[in-house]
Amino acid sequence: MARLIYALVFALCAAGASAQPLIPVNVGMTGTTTDVGLYVADKKGFFRAEGLEVKLNIFDSAARMITLFASGALDVGGGGPSAGLYNAVARGVDIRIVADKNQTVPGRGAQFMIVRKDLVDSGRYKTLADLKGMKIVSPAPGGSSTTTLDKVFEKAGVTLNDVERVFMPLPQQVAALANRAVDGALMAEPIASEVVRLGVGVRVLADDQVYPNHQVAVLLYAGQFAKKGDAATRFMRAYLRGVRAYADAIVDNKFVGARGDEIVSIIAEYSHLKNADIIRAITPAALHPDGTLHMPSLREDLEIFRKQGLIEGAVAVEQTVDASFAETAARQLGTYIHP
Repeated sequence: MARLIYALVFALCAAGASAQPLIPVNVGMTGTTTDVGLYVADKKGFFRAEGLEVKLNIFDSAARMITLFASGALDVGGGGPSAGLYNAVARGVDIRIVADKNQTVPGRGAQFMIVRKDLVDSGRYKTLADLKGMKIVSPAPGGSSTTTLDKVFEKAGVTLNDVERVFMPLPQQVAALANRAVDGALMAEPIASEVVRLGVGVRVLADDQVYPNHQVAVLLYAGQFAKKGDAATRFMRAYLRGVRAYADAIVDNKFVGARGDEIVSIIAEYSHLKNADIIRAITPAALHPDGTLHMPSLREDLEIFRKQGLIEGAVAVEQTVDASFAETAARQLGTYIHP
């Protein structure tokens, strides 16, 4: 009943919004499958129905969006909660974590430890302990890959001093592995599946095995956008509608039926990966239909950043989180029920 009532109210509001000039919203994203809520909301017209003109911009890591939030060039962003984010907040920059964008629900890993196939075939790599002495690439220091690798290395029994860390954007990592410039990588989908398909790398571990319920990615609002109130809530409604439409298409961790075909097509259009067969083969990213964040994971990540000397000031997770927009939007949309 709540969903029906909201649908009627939404139709009336959308009709009114369509008569008004669209509000421009600049959005940053990393082009991985965890951005799917943004893809779907854009493709299916949910943002426009809320009176928003959304421009999606791809970055090689969420950490590179921080300065643009501070300058006002970005209104919304999606990526891993980073040390750079917490350092910006410690300096007084108003950036807010407002909703979930991916968690490592057990059985639905988000990032994968990849080792070059030739190292596996030769026997150089047999177990995680063999990561010792290897050159490992990830997108940027101080992101969600940093905390995931901390857990991987802990399980492997190696330290940061036992490996060589290098950083480069996700698409460049594929060439680096193929050229044997690096030995392993922590990769998100869809790049991880592309590396396996090309015969360049082998998945040796999924992040849900070492860091279950990790809040891998979040939705961020610039403070000035959050202060717009109604527009920020409308954006969240559209985003959660996109997340829920995505969730509708998944059964037993697979895309199914006409809904599944539509989502696969949208991911192929918007993400780095264009091969529909690979998209169907990957484990779909887990996004919470209400945008609910996993707070213990955020706190643990911050402590890992602090332990590695990446945090420059006094800051707490609670200073960065504003769940009010997701809570309001979820309440307006009603309880999510999988079809």
